[in-house]
Amino acid sequence: MTQQIIKDARQSMEKHIQGLKTSLATIRAGRANASVLDQVTVEYYGVDTPVNQVASISVPEARMLLITPYDPNSLKDIEKAILKSNIGINPNNDGSVLRLVFPALTEERRKELAKEVGKYEEECKIRLRHVRRDAIDQAAKAEKAKEMTEDELHVMEKDIQSLTDEFVKKVENIASEKEKDLMND
Repeated sequence: MTQQIIKDARQSMEKHIQGLKTSLATIRAGRANASVLDQVTVEYYGVDTPVNQVASISVPEARMLLITPYDPNSLKDIEKAILKSNIGINPNNDGSVLRLVFPALTEERRKELAKEVGKYEEECKIRLRHVRRDAIDQAAKAEKAKEMTEDELHVMEKDIQSLTDEFVKKVENIASEKEKDLMND
């Protein structure tokens, strides 16, 4: 029972770390990165479809994404979806492909993006603390149901706290790497 609570908490925290990485990947650092389009969907034959499933996305230059639709008729729809999304880059349409040119970041924009990274970092830490709270609650219920002793409960609480500390450190490292990436473009 005790190992299951720790295992479940670890899995849940791993999912939150992955969510943080996904969120941070959408913050562009002045270099072309196809992951900025991960959240963009195109209406394709009546179904909202991710851009990477209706077009090939390549990086021909450091600051440019090239989007080549598999179906040339969907070019306008992809362009509209990108304009409607919140990535802050206008696509250049030459009739057969779309080009997204990433401008160099200004110092002010870098600071804004660093604040956004901090916001994602704090949200992830809050989620980790919720997982910690839930795991400790589960352990307390197990102790009340006489599935573990009071001493085992205290050991379990310490284990859960050290697991939380480990994941908070991971979050801080991931966020600090992203901030460095933003500031040293």
